[in-house]
Amino acid sequence: MLVILKRDAGEVSHQAAQLIAGAVRRKPSLVLGLATGSTMIGIYQQLVRLHREGSLDFSQVVTFNLDEYLGLAPAHPQSFHHFMHEHLFAHVNINPRNIHIPDGTIHENYDQYCASYEQSIRAAGGIDIQLLGIGRNGHIGFNEPTSSIASRTRLKVLSKETLDDNSKSFAPGEERPRCAITMGIGSILDARKVLLIATGASKAAAVAKSIEGPITSAVSASALQLHPDVTFLVDDEAASQLTQRDYYLRVLEMTALLTPDRLS
Repeated sequence: MLVILKRDAGEVSHQAAQLIAGAVRRKPSLVLGLATGSTMIGIYQQLVRLHREGSLDFSQVVTFNLDEYLGLAPAHPQSFHHFMHEHLFAHVNINPRNIHIPDGTIHENYDQYCASYEQSIRAAGGIDIQLLGIGRNGHIGFNEPTSSIASRTRLKVLSKETLDDNSKSFAPGEERPRCAITMGIGSILDARKVLLIATGASKAAAVAKSIEGPITSAVSASALQLHPDVTFLVDDEAASQLTQRDYYLRVLEMTALLTPDRLS
């Protein structure tokens, strides 16, 4: 595990985009797992900037999104389809056939659909880099507390905390989705590399539990301790409850000297 500490959200977004862009340049057909949420907006803005400057080509990149609300059509302004097109896909030269986002409009045969999404990932050769955010309760994707570490893509009931956090995105009186289709923790752990992004004081407890706490189903992101190549990229506020900050900084310094490719 590598923990990269940055001053603020702007620095985090810049570093994350550089890591992803470097991977795309090394492997133009990169299979990229994507996430949504406000933390990701700055990263996608940076990737769009690099594309417009001519240094980043998405034409062969294949993407798989983590999740989607059940019951929302792709055109709904709060759907993750809409989010991805608004913040990334509409601004780069990605092939629409290479974009994969769970379908929130399905209303039957959920297990069959979720199994087919997993099969699509396998058919693409597996995910090279999985980008993640983290919820205040430590969830990744929509793998709420008590999710199995072995879980695969499935239908998941959202917790009250997640519903409350998401309520601000919906109009007053508008019915909020209560379920989502999400990649499982096991699906995420299959990725060759995982990059988790966290900014802001509200994520500090979850970050500390995920990095330094026990592996527990109560904090889904703690399962990332089992992954052989995971990077936590966090700002000062999100890192405020970490107890081993000095050690992480020393590790980062040695990583820059010995394996600089991990940071570019």
